[in-house]
Amino acid sequence: MPAKSTFMKRGDQIEVIITDYAFGGKGIARHETENGNYIIFVENTIPGQKVLARIAKKRKKYAECKLVKVLERSSEEVNVDYQPISGAPFITLPIELQHKYKLESTLEQYRRIGDIRNIDDYFDTYLDSPEIFNYRNKMEYSFSTIRQDLTTGEELDDQFAMGFKTRGTWWKVENLDAPDGLFDAEFEAQLKPIREYLESTGLPAWHPPKKVGFFRHLVVRKSFDLNKLLINLVTSSQGIEDFDRDAFKNFMVNLLGERLAGLQHTVNDDVADRAKIENGENGLLYGKPVVLEKLLDLQFEISMESFFQTNPKSAERLYSKAIEYAQDSFDLKDQLLMDLFCGTGTIGQIMANQIEGIKVIGVDIVPEAIEDAKRNAERNGIENLDFYAADVGKFLREYPDFENK
Repeated sequence: MPAKSTFMKRGDQIEVIITDYAFGGKGIARHETENGNYIIFVENTIPGQKVLARIAKKRKKYAECKLVKVLERSSEEVNVDYQPISGAPFITLPIELQHKYKLESTLEQYRRIGDIRNIDDYFDTYLDSPEIFNYRNKMEYSFSTIRQDLTTGEELDDQFAMGFKTRGTWWKVENLDAPDGLFDAEFEAQLKPIREYLESTGLPAWHPPKKVGFFRHLVVRKSFDLNKLLINLVTSSQGIEDFDRDAFKNFMVNLLGERLAGLQHTVNDDVADRAKIENGENGLLYGKPVVLEKLLDLQFEISMESFFQTNPKSAERLYSKAIEYAQDSFDLKDQLLMDLFCGTGTIGQIMANQIEGIKVIGVDIVPEAIEDAKRNAERNGIENLDFYAADVGKFLREYPDFENK
């Protein structure tokens, strides 16, 4: 590498060895210059790796880079029994080291940016996830006619790809042919036959640059409590007259059996590459449009569009800690607690259920979320709370009875 950092400019590709870890998943490499160390940040890298990186931003004392390719693995990495995907770069790092790097880099933010040198005196505990693998309760898979070959690294056109978008791109997709370690392993083992069935219909996958094609997304929600799946196939309307919904429904029912709680089909012609139901017409092909999940002994009805914590077991730990802090810090007897931006009201209902003598007010601007919250509270038999569909910023003006409460 040349002696001065002036050799580098935006867009250049460089080989570096990662020596440290920084907040937000960035690895650190250092390059000696006549003016001292020049710092090179490379996202999604692990100390000990040798990587090829592309310079995205260059400053006087540091550069920020995108990871192009891992040339040599770190000695700290281990093999895992899952298909590698570019969106999970740390899965090969033992969980103990993941915890170590996350904790150290987070506390360093308080020391360096917050200037809180004694942050260790305030730090309570590290709340780790009870589940290391297969912990997500929602996953979105994309279709594309442009496929990234995971073996050769080639970008191939005129394909039928279904899986995850290659990190840092919006147009190409990596086929997921086996479980990735993030979502339900049994379901992801069935993704390949689902892809093959959809390809056999003769309808094309979406072409992101051209904004044409039929199959766009497959979105899946899982209930850990019931071990059930709610699935939404998102397509365009281009060639929809040739799509046999009943045949697709029968295929999915035969493939998934009793695990299939509900199957939906959304027609979305919006050019924005999003899978949201409100962007198109939605129809229920099979079962129900919701699944039931349990958090801290309460049941919550979740639709495809409901906001719900992605890692429910971690959510239980976080909510329990929040309740502990609240009870240790305040006398909550006869107090009014406001759950702002409450969504379906999970944490508000849990606090109302566990803290005696309080009243909870939940506020969210989305009427459908408030209806879900009310229905869940009724299901759980919780009466010491109310929900309001309102703008949080205007709530006290619209409901002055709560002012100064």
